[in-house]
Amino acid sequence: MLDWTTYRTELKGRVGDFGKAAPDALRGYVALAGGAAKTTHLDARTRELISLAVAVTTRCDGCITTHVDAAIKAGVSREEIAEALGVAIAMNAGAALVYSARTLDCFEQMTTPAPAAAAE
Repeated sequence: MLDWTTYRTELKGRVGDFGKAAPDALRGYVALAGGAAKTTHLDARTRELISLAVAVTTRCDGCITTHVDAAIKAGVSREEIAEALGVAIAMNAGAALVYSARTLDCFEQMTTPAPAAAAE
């Protein structure tokens, strides 16, 4: 497993390096993230739990370390995080089920001969 604290620190440095190389891209990301943080209906705890579930489904280690840190600061418990992660697991399994059905549909369409054109 990772040393998450060191990873988060190193990641911040690399993001800073990226920001120097592509400042407009980083500014765009910061604006997007800042806009999502300015909600009036969800509290910080709920936003962080959602962020962690999404981080897991998108497999983003940087997101995980950043949002675990923010969740801790918002007072989220280990049990609350585990419950949110259970939702992420269910959603990933659900997505796999849906995309499995889509894959079979694709296979059937690609292996079934097209109907012959009606004779005029």
